[in-house]
Amino acid sequence: MPSANFAPSTIWTGDNLPILRGMNSACVDLIYLDPPFNSNRNYEAPIGSKAAGAAFKDAWTLDDVDVCEHGELAERNPAAYAVIEAACQAHGKGMQSYLIFMAVRLMEMHRILKPTGSIYLHCDPTASHYLKLLMDGIFGKENFRNEISWRRTTTKNDYKQGAKNWPRVRDVILHYALNKASIFNQQFTSYSNDYVRKFYRYTEEGTGRKYTLDNLAAPGAGTRGHPQYELMGITRYWRYNEEKMQSLVDLGRVVQSRPRSVPRYKRYLDEMPGVAVSDSWDDIPPVQGAAKERTGYPTQKPLALLDRIIKASSNPGDLVLDPFCGCATALVAADRLGRRWAGIDISPLAIKLVKERILEDSPLWAGPIALDAPPKRTDLGNLPNYRTHRHRLYGEQEGICVGCNTHFPFRVMDVDHILPRSKGGTDHPDNLQLLCSGCNRSKGGKTMAEWRAMLSRLDRG
Repeated sequence: MPSANFAPSTIWTGDNLPILRGMNSACVDLIYLDPPFNSNRNYEAPIGSKAAGAAFKDAWTLDDVDVCEHGELAERNPAAYAVIEAACQAHGKGMQSYLIFMAVRLMEMHRILKPTGSIYLHCDPTASHYLKLLMDGIFGKENFRNEISWRRTTTKNDYKQGAKNWPRVRDVILHYALNKASIFNQQFTSYSNDYVRKFYRYTEEGTGRKYTLDNLAAPGAGTRGHPQYELMGITRYWRYNEEKMQSLVDLGRVVQSRPRSVPRYKRYLDEMPGVAVSDSWDDIPPVQGAAKERTGYPTQKPLALLDRIIKASSNPGDLVLDPFCGCATALVAADRLGRRWAGIDISPLAIKLVKERILEDSPLWAGPIALDAPPKRTDLGNLPNYRTHRHRLYGEQEGICVGCNTHFPFRVMDVDHILPRSKGGTDHPDNLQLLCSGCNRSKGGKTMAEWRAMLSRLDRG
C-alpha cells in the first residue's frame, strides 16, 4: 500500500483541490471535513479573539467554481453528475455550484483513503440530503454507515417569535467507509444515575463495588445445544459448561440469594463499558463563550466531537486529514490522541491557530510544517517520458484527434495531458491523449472541460 508523500504535522495554505490531487492514493486513514454549508451567510471572527481576521462567505454562484469542474464530473462520475443536475432543477444554480465544488474534492478524498479508511462530512440540513446522494455516487451506497445527528445548540438560541418552522438545533455528520474492512471502535458513554440506581441495586461488602444479578440459564431451554446439569441444587440448561461455571463459582461470581433459588451471575458496574453511542449525539455541547478551547473562529466545533470521531474510526499512529481545517480542532484532537495529522485551509490563520493550540499542550513542540505547494505523487512508479506513448495512443485513437474528431497523420499529433500537470495531473498513461497540433496549441494549459467551455463561448460569439 502506498505511503504518504508528505510529512505528518503538515498544513497547506491554499485551494485544497490541487493539494488533494498531489497526495498518493490510499495513504490516509481518516478524513474529517467541516466545509462551508451553503448557508447563504457571511461569517467573521470577532476582533480580539484568537481567530480575529478569519472570515468567509458561505453563499454560492457558478462564479465560485471552475467551469472545468462541471465537465470533469460529467466525464468521471455520471452518478454524481446526475445528482447535481437534479439539485439544480430542484434548488437552483447556487446549490449546483456548491455541489460541483464539493464533488470534485470528494472524488480525490475517496482516492486517497486507505481500504480501512473512513470519512465524516459535517454539514447541516441545508444541503445534507444532496450531499448524501453525492456521497452515495462517489463512495457507493453500500459504504454508507451513519447519518449522525449532533445537537449543536438549544431551542432558545434558534427560535424566533412567530416562526413558521420547528427550531433548527442539529447538524448532520455523514459517515462513509471505503469498504467492509474499515476501522470502527465502538464508543460508550456512562450510565445515567437513574439507570445505575434501578439496575445496579446491590453493593458488595468490603469492596463497595456495585453490581447487578444476571441470568445464567440458557435461552431456548436447551434447544440450542446448551448443557444440562445441577448447579447449587438447581437443574437447568445453563449458558456455560460445567468447567466454566465452576470457575465462576470459585471466583465468587455465582450468587444464590436464598436456598432453592436459581443461581445468578454477579455483574459489576465497573466492568461494564457503558451505553453504546448511537447516531444521535445530544451529550456534546457546543463551544461556550467562556470555554478554554474557544478561539472565536466562526463555526468552531468542540474538541469532544472530534475526539469521538477520531477514537471510533482510527487507531494510534494513524493519519488523520482535515481538508477544511479552519481553527484546527480536528488536528488538535488528533495530536492529543496520538494520531498523525495533516490539514489544508485557504487561510494562513489555520497555521497560527494550530501552533498556538498544540503548544498549550506540548510547550516543546517544534510547530507545524507550513507549505503552499501541492505534494508530488510518488506512488505512480518511474513513469517513462510521456512522449513515448505517442505510438500507442495513435493506435488506440486510430489517428483521430480527441479535440476536433478529425483524422491526422502521425507527425502532426501531440501528446496532451487531460488534466494538466499545473493542476495536479501526472504522466500516467490514463492521463494522456493525442491532439492535433492546432487543438493542442488552442487547449494549452487548460483541462478538456475548460477548453471546450472556451470554444463554446467563442462559437456563441
